[in-house]
Amino acid sequence: MTMMHEERETLAPATALFRGLADPVRLAILRQLATGEARVVDLEDRLGLAQSTVSSHLGCLRDCGLVDYRAMGRQSFYSLARPELMDLLASAEAVLAATGQAVALCPTYGVAMTEGETR
Repeated sequence: MTMMHEERETLAPATALFRGLADPVRLAILRQLATGEARVVDLEDRLGLAQSTVSSHLGCLRDCGLVDYRAMGRQSFYSLARPELMDLLASAEAVLAATGQAVALCPTYGVAMTEGETR
């Protein structure tokens, strides 16, 4: 049985959301922004990442509507666009706690995959 086209279209926004969240750098940025707004340089320092990496991931999060920014002079301050996002991440952590190591050991998407590998 194949998934009907209409069902795929209905699930497309949720799929895009989870793809936007499916990167450890983006999740780390979101956790930082959950504590308050930050500049790119602040995120660079806190996460130990290059400016280009932080900016690229912030761009993705902005494109997904998950992060906002405000300009002040030559600086941009980033913040969570949707506080509900933290509820989603908290729910995900609860699911991870309930499943134990099952998700981490998943042969397709588990942490054993080498970084940068996709399936």
